Formats: sequence, structure tokens, C-alpha cells
Amino acid sequence: MAFNNLPIDALKKKIDEVIRFLSISLSIANAHTVDFYTRDVWSTFISASPDEVLRAVNSSHDRTGAAEEETNTTFGFCNTTKKLLDVPGLVRAAKAHSLSGLEVCVHLEELMDSLRLLTGNTTAGEIWDRSVPDEFMNCKKAHEVRAMSEVVNSLAKYCKVKQVIDVGSGKGYLCSFLSMQFNLQVFGIDSSSTNTHGAQERNRKLKKFSRAYQKNNRAMKNHEPSNNAGDGTTEDKGLHVAPSESCASQEQVTGDISPSNKGIDCTVDQNDCDAESDFLNMLSLDVVEDGSPRVHPSQLSEEEKEKRKRENLERKAREGKRNGSDDSLFSPLTSYVTAETELKMLITELEDAVLVGLHTCGDLAPSTLRMFSAKNELRAVCSVGCCYHLLSEEFDPDRQGCVDGVCGFPMSQFLKDQSCFCGRNARMSACLALERVSAGGGLPMESLFYRAVLHVILRDHYDCYKSEKRVGNVYSKASSFVDYVRRALRKLDLDDAKLSDSIIQSYHEHYSPRMNEMVAFNMLKVTLAPCIEGLILLDRLCYLKEQENVSHSALVQLFDPLQSPRCYAVVGIK
Repeated sequence: MAFNNLPIDALKKKIDEVIRFLSISLSIANAHTVDFYTRDVWSTFISASPDEVLRAVNSSHDRTGAAEEETNTTFGFCNTTKKLLDVPGLVRAAKAHSLSGLEVCVHLEELMDSLRLLTGNTTAGEIWDRSVPDEFMNCKKAHEVRAMSEVVNSLAKYCKVKQVIDVGSGKGYLCSFLSMQFNLQVFGIDSSSTNTHGAQERNRKLKKFSRAYQKNNRAMKNHEPSNNAGDGTTEDKGLHVAPSESCASQEQVTGDISPSNKGIDCTVDQNDCDAESDFLNMLSLDVVEDGSPRVHPSQLSEEEKEKRKRENLERKAREGKRNGSDDSLFSPLTSYVTAETELKMLITELEDAVLVGLHTCGDLAPSTLRMFSAKNELRAVCSVGCCYHLLSEEFDPDRQGCVDGVCGFPMSQFLKDQSCFCGRNARMSACLALERVSAGGGLPMESLFYRAVLHVILRDHYDCYKSEKRVGNVYSKASSFVDYVRRALRKLDLDDAKLSDSIIQSYHEHYSPRMNEMVAFNMLKVTLAPCIEGLILLDRLCYLKEQENVSHSALVQLFDPLQSPRCYAVVGIK
């Protein structure tokens, strides 16, 4: 099959290349932006000017084939000082060690052609049933759901199954589309009862809309088109906007979409660096994909446990009364799942199925792959992860976030044997969207600059380097730097009266000329982002190739990275 064309030995060589590159460059990605001035980050890591860095990053497409400019450097870093000296050299190396540069991914067209050929389907693609409206999803989500659902449907046909299990199903967009478009029986499992209930209600509305639309279409077929113009039918009311109109803006959301879908649902811990979180939030509304933070059952209240149990029992009762086509093929379930979860205890009617996850948050993506390997009834998997900053790491010195000793990275025995470790700041950098920045998205840096200068003030006047409270949301409320500092100090329970406005403003004036250092440094982080993401995804692919019961596996770019930065899927078949 075309999507099984990378032997594991060749994959391991590619991974070793990435590890060698990151062993030298990862220090930049792991640097704290908050400490940028207090620890003089620029001079610690860089031996070039900010202008040199920005020129090299912005003109990198013109230098792809250039030779190494410095004889005493490795990937642009001086072999003696270990500082970045040859910026174009680093940019070229980053390109070469990204997924596209390594040439390890299978094209989506190749995957689909292979699956269609093996299932005896020679058509170029599915004919979409327009009774499933795009208007119930924003443009980005519609793009993702359409692409992924076609792959999942083809996997189901190849494996001769009719059931799909969507882990981390969230608001249920993919579930609804798969059940209504392809007549698949879909079980959507999410750890948030709010998401589960919302998905069920949204699916009910979609079903109602679909029936009305189909009825209207049948009525229209019995009349001349000219007689129906302007008669107030569903289509005349604008329920189906052409893609060129409905996708005019990434922020355009219509239909039954809650405002939170446009933002970032996965939050970071209170004690983590809020400036890095700001970086992700400000770069794009959906650089980190929407998803619900997972709550381990041990952290649930008794009330929430009983609520989940009651909802799942009620669902099973409804399933027992199912009387044919009048019932929905989509069944939302509330549960926290791991590779050890007994799916047959959750889904009594479980048969062989395809396991999917669309932008599964943090450790849920690796848990999905482990579940696929462990459960005989799961015949194929299609997993798109997100929120790398929430991944737990086995070789993290603090071992934070690992549940029952099982961590999200690394997955493969190959990387476990090397004790591979990225670091939280590097994983957060992996969430950045190089394609969007390259397309002119830019980096709104003022809030990061404010936070870094505040850190200097805390050091100089309050003997306080780290705060246990977040101040990230202060920036959006502040009218000036002075106002920002005063609001932040009050939020940190510090006496802001000890500093005059002129003293606070003097810090801004002193560091403003050096703001370009921070801009250039973060552009280097963006440049390294695809390499760190690539290592995480190659580890997941290597894990599948290590499993004896997995016959086919591949990395596939499912989505347009400009629309959906987390665009790669790990696909496997037993």
C-alpha cells in the first residue's frame, strides 16, 4: 500500500537526524520569554544582531540551496561558544529537519487512492450530501471535518466496519458528519459532560435541519425552478452559503456555535509561564486547537461521577429502545479514557470499529494510539493531536502530568531507549504556526514585552523573580505600560504605591530599543516549531511501526496548515 512505504529502519534514521539537530538548537525553544531581560537571553544564545536574524528568517525561501557559510559551525551554532552565529544556516537546517524536508509524509491523495483501489471504489471521491450544512461549523472546522471524515469513511470501508469511536469528541462536529453523511454508527466519547450534552443537542438540531432540507428538496424537484425563485425556501434564506462566501474570514461563525469554539479551550496551569501562554493566544485564535482539558476520574467530585453514570445509563436505555432509522446513529458518551479502558463496558453494542481523534488534547492523542494497539476490536486509527504543551514527558525531571506512570512522550521504544526529552517551553513552541506567520500573520509582541519588563521590575524592587499568580489577562485591560504594571502588581498582592509613574515609565523607555531582540528571538522559535512537532509525530509513527499487530501506518497531511496549523494525522491499520 502507498501509505506503508517507509520502513521502520529508515524512519529511525530520520528521527536520529531530527534529534541531532534539536540537541543543538532546542535551547532556543526552551528559553523563557519572561526571563528575556532578567537573564539576558539574547546575548546568552545569539551572536548575531536582531536585524540579521529577521532578514534571514524573512528571506529564507531564497537561501534554500546555499552552502554553510561558517566553517566552525554546526547547524549555524558556533562549535566553540555554542551561540547562534550563522542564522541562514539554522533556517536551512530547520527546513531540512521539518516533516516536509524529511519527506516522511504520505500525500493525502496517495492514501485515498490506495484505499479506494483496495475497496474497489474507483470514483474520485464522495459526492457530498448538502443536507449536512456547513453553517453549523465555522470555516476551519468545516475544512477539517470534511477532509477527515472522507479518510475515516474510506478506512471503515477497507476494514469492513460500520462503527466509529471518536475519542475526545468535544462538540461532536465530526461525529454528526460521519453519522449523517456516511451512515456510520458513531460513539463520541468526551471527558466533559458539558461537551457531551452540547454535542447531543447540536446533533438533534442538525438532524431536524437535515430532514427539513431533504423534504424541501423533494418538493422543489416537483416544480419548475423558475416557480420557486424567491418563495422563501431554505436555500433562498441563505442557509447554504457558497464556500467562497462562508470562508471569507477565519472568525466568521454561523449557526449553533458557541463563542468558546473560536478561542483556546485548553488552559495551562496557574503556575506556568503566562507570557508563553499569551504568545499562543495572540498569535492566532486557533493556533492551539479547541479541545476540552481532560480531568482524571480521581479529581472528579462525587456529584460529577454520579452525573456521568446517570447520563451513560440513560443513553444505554435509549439505545435499547432504538427502533430503526428514526434514531440517531451518533451516541455521545461521557468518560475519561486510557489505553486500559474497557470499551465494551462503555459501549455494550460495540463491534469492530475505526478509532478517531480530531485535535485530541495533550496526552489524549498518544492514549488513542495505545488504545488502538491494545484493543482487538479497533481495526484502524486516524489521530490528529494538538496542545503539545500539555503533553507529559517520561524523562521530564519533574515528571509532571504523567497518569499512572504512563506519559505522552516518548511513545516509541526507540526514543525511550534514548531517554528523549523536549521540555515544556519547546513543546509550547511546537504549537506555533510557521505557515501563518510566513503568510504575514506577524507576531503581536507587546504583551510579551510588557511581561518581560515587569519581571525586571519585580527583580529590582520586590525581590520577586517568579509569581504564583498569572498576570496574563492584565494586558488586555491595561491602557498603558504604567497601567499594566500597576494592575499586575495589585494582582500579585504587591504594593504598587512604592513606585512612581515616572520610575515605571523609565523601565519602558530603557527596554523599548531592545524589543526587536524579543521579536527576532521568537521568530527563531517559530522557525524551530515544525521540527519539534515533527519529532513528536515521528515518535507516534514509530510507535505504530513497532507494534506487531499494525500492518500499515503513515503520517498524512490532512489539512491546509493556513486553515488548521495542527494538520498532520497518524493513520494505522491492523
